[in-house]
Amino acid sequence: MTIHEVAKEAGVSIATVSNVLNRPAIVAAATRQRVQDAIGALGFVRTEGARQLHGLPAPVIAVMLPELAAPSAVELNRGIEEEASGRGFGTMVHSGRPQDAEAAGYVSFLASQRVHGVVLVAGEWTDQASGALRERGLPSVVVGDHRPRPSTCSLRIDDTAGGIDALRHLRERGHRAIAWVDGPASLSPQQGPPVKGPLTVRAGALTPEAGRQAGDELLARSCRPTAIVCADVALASGVLQSLYRAGLRVPDDVAVVGFDDGAHGLSAVVPLTTVQRPSAEMGRQAVRLLLREGATPLTHEHKHEHEHLVLRPELVVRASSQRATAAMSG
Repeated sequence: MTIHEVAKEAGVSIATVSNVLNRPAIVAAATRQRVQDAIGALGFVRTEGARQLHGLPAPVIAVMLPELAAPSAVELNRGIEEEASGRGFGTMVHSGRPQDAEAAGYVSFLASQRVHGVVLVAGEWTDQASGALRERGLPSVVVGDHRPRPSTCSLRIDDTAGGIDALRHLRERGHRAIAWVDGPASLSPQQGPPVKGPLTVRAGALTPEAGRQAGDELLARSCRPTAIVCADVALASGVLQSLYRAGLRVPDDVAVVGFDDGAHGLSAVVPLTTVQRPSAEMGRQAVRLLLREGATPLTHEHKHEHEHLVLRPELVVRASSQRATAAMSG
């Protein structure tokens, strides 16, 4: 069975069948479905050897991200995989914190595999990887970088808006001494609430142990917080442990809010109020942007206009911050 028989069965040109197989995003949904039905009816099987012989990109989207353990990264990758699969693409995930040379080397590997494009999750090596992708001519989308990048499409979540929502929620409940536990500087920026001064701590990792250490540090200061907002639920889980070890009640003595969600938030002794990032939706949107970018010819007559999307998180209120309104000082 060849592509010619598929085209005849579907009533389309050979070029259209080729586009469905190799660049499905540029084919109208109804036409794409007709071709896919013909492929199924005839039992056509595409060989990767033929694809490589003709220099065609593989039906794979690569994902480069610095950390896969965080709930937001897991959800982001889930959204990418779901959207890619629905459009006929597989995914290839690379997780770690490569140095500049390693990032460039991995991009070279992806180019040799002729992947369709790359979803690049922001990290300390984003600049090097993004530049290497442009040099190789690989379509890419940057996710989670708070700096504008005019050379590529990008998506980010408005963490500042989520932090402001968390602050408003706490202040409406009478809190004034509100602390902020930030994540490691090496990860993509956690902008969070604009808390400054003596009630700010930077954790060394996104782990419960780092959260316990941050909580202990805050409790040792002369100005104790009545509420703590954490850049990650794992940090918030550790802060809860620190508070309980000190004999403090949550939320009666100290309220706690975390960013993201997952097992740490729902399995805590006191269910955590969280600022939920729409990470899975961001993954789905990243694939859509990437396929649109890869489908647009970069010519003098038709220049692709990069899109920059901003998604807003949602505050989910649970028991860890549900203290009745009262005048508080600190």
